[in-house]
Amino acid sequence: MKQPLAYVHPNAQIAHNVAIDPFVFIDNDVVIGEGTWIGSGAVIYSGARIGKNCKIFPGAVISAIPQDLKFQGEYSTVEIGDNVTIRECVTINRGTVDRHKTVVKDNALLMAYVHVAHDCIVGKHCILANAVNMAGHVVIDDYAIVGGMSAIHQFVTIGKHVMISGGSLIGKDIPPYTKAGRHPISYEGINSIGLRRRGFDNKIITQIQDIYRVIYFSGILTSDALTIIERDFEATEERDEILNFIRNSGAHGRGIMKGYTFMSEKNKNNNNENE
Repeated sequence: MKQPLAYVHPNAQIAHNVAIDPFVFIDNDVVIGEGTWIGSGAVIYSGARIGKNCKIFPGAVISAIPQDLKFQGEYSTVEIGDNVTIRECVTINRGTVDRHKTVVKDNALLMAYVHVAHDCIVGKHCILANAVNMAGHVVIDDYAIVGGMSAIHQFVTIGKHVMISGGSLIGKDIPPYTKAGRHPISYEGINSIGLRRRGFDNKIITQIQDIYRVIYFSGILTSDALTIIERDFEATEERDEILNFIRNSGAHGRGIMKGYTFMSEKNKNNNNENE
């Protein structure tokens, strides 16, 4: 249902039961699926592909051109899945020549003031809390949760079922099933509560925990840890997800977050007392 005070380009493809509030702007080359609601003052530019039953709150801006000086006007899109909630003043930019698209998958929740930059991919059931800011080319896999006011460096990858504390500066890849926090971003254990809520059994959770003990607490090189894990741990989907993630992380140069120990914090406190 279109309000007379909204502007909808005549060539936009809008499903018959989309609700459009006053003062919405919808450009040419936009597709919006059934049951979606567009709140007052939202702006949807060319290239937006929005699924069914989404909720787009006032002030959101979707499919604006990238904030990237290398962008030369190439055709690109923003693809938003079904049942996505986009809260107030969220901005989602189109892709560039790298991927030609920015993607937010089904059932994601983007809280107020989140920024999703060009060529990012946000997985299914992800939650980005208030004012999370993503640089370009970031990938966040399914069921990850990123705490509010966090900033994510370009080309970072965040694995499945990750939990990241608010206010984090994320400059390294975050392996799947883990918790991350502190500065610099560091391993804080596995996301056992989240895994249990999503139906992982205790055997798998224990295996994941034991794998990360080898990676972060054995004192050996990561490459050697991966060899031990592949040799000594039962082959499971979760084991292979971790191995593949870490190997790919080394390939593109970001590398995974470091471990954290009590002694490193104790030494830092001693140094501060001596200054």
